[in-house]
Amino acid sequence: MNEWNSKVKGIIDGHVHMDSIAQEAGVLEILAGAGIEKMALVSIQDPAAGAGLAQSLYMKARHPETFYVFAGLNHAAQLTGGRVQTPSLAAQVDEFVAMGCDGIKMIEGKPTSRQHIDIPVTDAYFADYWARVAEVNLPIVWHVNDPEEFWDPERIPGWAKERNWGYGPDDVQKEALYAEVDEVLARHPQLRITFAHFYFLSADLARAARFLDAHPTVGFDLTPGIEMLYNLSRTPEASREFFVKYADRIVFGTDIASEQSVSEAQARAGIVFRWLESADTFRVPATADSLLGPPEDGIIHGMALPDDVLAKIYHDNFVRIAGPQPRALNVSPAVEVCERLAAIAEAMSGVPPAETESGKVAARLLQSPVLMVE
Repeated sequence: MNEWNSKVKGIIDGHVHMDSIAQEAGVLEILAGAGIEKMALVSIQDPAAGAGLAQSLYMKARHPETFYVFAGLNHAAQLTGGRVQTPSLAAQVDEFVAMGCDGIKMIEGKPTSRQHIDIPVTDAYFADYWARVAEVNLPIVWHVNDPEEFWDPERIPGWAKERNWGYGPDDVQKEALYAEVDEVLARHPQLRITFAHFYFLSADLARAARFLDAHPTVGFDLTPGIEMLYNLSRTPEASREFFVKYADRIVFGTDIASEQSVSEAQARAGIVFRWLESADTFRVPATADSLLGPPEDGIIHGMALPDDVLAKIYHDNFVRIAGPQPRALNVSPAVEVCERLAAIAEAMSGVPPAETESGKVAARLLQSPVLMVE
């Protein structure tokens, strides 16, 4: 069985990536094919390319009842040693609110991000940012860490090694990243954070439970990280008990990317649906994308969760965090931000603004309030 459709209606996918406005039709096909009602577009910024946030704003403008936007931070000033100026991180939060973004996506916590910008999230560089996020009460989806086997050259999967996701003694270590999160939450215990990929604690449910008990405003999302399903499948009864106990703290997500084929996206969503809803024992289907690895890598045991638990994971928890409807896009500040992001990309890499996603979206927003495609 290569596809598995959910029996639940009204599903919100809390973790989707939008790569280009040219992929709009494909995302809508994925949405329909996977049986998902709404999506949260998590928008990691690439300052040198002028991409990441603008294409998500475009989808919010085009389909205002369907797409939430969680905006990523722009670190161009830090990356260029101050040669290119950007608003402070706290000021960027204010811009996200003004545009109508629904939350913030953080990649600052993935070891590859630390390789790129070697600044702990406890550093003074982030201090005003954390205070401002707490003040305006925006929710965060935060990627912290990676699977523990990424630090072990004998255990790292081939697909991860190919992407240079293997880490050594000179890289930031997993426990150091967790310690930074603990410090941030101690300073700002009211922060509302959903930690992506089960916070990479799927191999240690006791620790995951302690973390959730200690921090009542945080939760986990279920985006694979295929190791999450393999780890939790080793103790299916304990995993099911965990999901029932912490049903209010878990958010459905797929990590679907707009560049994927419909069949790949359906396979990715279907794996999570089948794991949550059925008692099946199965493998990753051959139609799945490469980031889920080959079928022979492991066995998945379905948890057959109760209907009330499924409703919370698929819909209710995200709605409590981000609202029943996406916030409306405020076009004027969105244009201003997109034009600035296009200019930053030109200053960093020489790419003409009109060729960036940010420049294209700014032009569309100025051209028509409903972004009519020529």
